[in-house]
Amino acid sequence: MHPEIQFYHSSLENSEQKICEFLEHTINSVLKKQESKIWHAHPVWFIDENPIVGYSKQKKGIRLMFWSGADFEEEDLSVRGEKFKDASVFYNDVSEVNVKDLKRWLKKSMDIQWDYKNLIKRKGKLERLK
Repeated sequence: MHPEIQFYHSSLENSEQKICEFLEHTINSVLKKQESKIWHAHPVWFIDENPIVGYSKQKKGIRLMFWSGADFEEEDLSVRGEKFKDASVFYNDVSEVNVKDLKRWLKKSMDIQWDYKNLIKRKGKLERLK
């Protein structure tokens, strides 16, 4: 586990920590060898410097967010971003995480990508990579 991500987990309450550790383990098992780091104060995974998936503690629970998730056509990724192509789901207990769904979403995150890496250079305009 990346030391910064481990530190992030250690700052959470026990139930939140279990969710995040489970998510981290599952994400790493599918997105093998992809870069992960703390980005904008929470764990995020990247493919070629483009953010793909991350999670964060929020009032509603642990938010798992896919940057291009709005195009995954997955009804359980129901929390949609208003401005970009992100989609999320919230967890309040590790038992709520459906591993089969999570792995399917992670595989889609490799195949469906919008270019967030160059968002500033393109003055807020997203372009599809894959």
